[in-house]
Amino acid sequence: MASKTVTANVSQSDASSPVTVTRSPAYRAYLRTLKRRAYAIQAWQIGLLVALLILWEVAPRAGWINPMLTSYPSAVARTFMTMLKDGSLLMHTWVTFGETVIGFVGGMLLGIFCAIALWWSPFIHRVLDPFIVVVNAMPKIAFVPIFFIWLGDVASIYAMAIAVSLFVTIIMLYTGFSAVDPDKIKLVRLFGASRRQVLSKVVLPASVPTLISTLKVNVGLALVGVVVGEFQAAKAGLGYLITYGSQIFQMNLVMTAITVLAAISSVLFIGIQALEAFVLRGSGR
Repeated sequence: MASKTVTANVSQSDASSPVTVTRSPAYRAYLRTLKRRAYAIQAWQIGLLVALLILWEVAPRAGWINPMLTSYPSAVARTFMTMLKDGSLLMHTWVTFGETVIGFVGGMLLGIFCAIALWWSPFIHRVLDPFIVVVNAMPKIAFVPIFFIWLGDVASIYAMAIAVSLFVTIIMLYTGFSAVDPDKIKLVRLFGASRRQVLSKVVLPASVPTLISTLKVNVGLALVGVVVGEFQAAKAGLGYLITYGSQIFQMNLVMTAITVLAAISSVLFIGIQALEAFVLRGSGR
């Protein structure tokens, strides 16, 4: 009896004492290798960007290419600062950014609803599947004049942003819903779960990675749709600046708008990555 008590006391003291994990030299060397590799990749990325900017600056000045057709970074920087000071750049950027966010959210919500409807009713999926595939394969730019005539110069931009991303969303999400482990669905049905409960408790949680991937794809597609819509007849926005600058051969203006578009797409993608990290932490993955 006494020995049992001692054993219990030792076990309790062991449980309360902190556990020290010692990394082996080989594992520490492996971690250092991973860090060096990450730093090397970042250095190469920065180096390639700097090399491209230098080449872009030198080539027009040396007469290798016509600066009227390509401009160069220092001229783009001057145009950027000038437009930033007079407020026109912020105005055009905000217009495009707002249209992109609205089109992105609208396309995602509508796409999720349609994907759920197709999963809910196999009959509807069989009827609409060939039409969805055909419309998704069509070049969406063909819809620009139609949307402009039907909806006007403002609403047609939102329609283009939604049209470009909608069918991709439907296809990706429905594929993710269909790929959920059927054994899990059978298990919850054995316990009497309804179809709505199967959707909310099994299908949607299991499709979170697919949903995140769809967000990453659609954030770029929505921006493409907005810019294409602005090409038609917009009076503001970065797409309007690109069209206007190309018409008057002001490549500084065109390149400035393209640079800001790259910045917007980067910000949106970083936002989606932050959302992904938050969701995965919350789900414990």
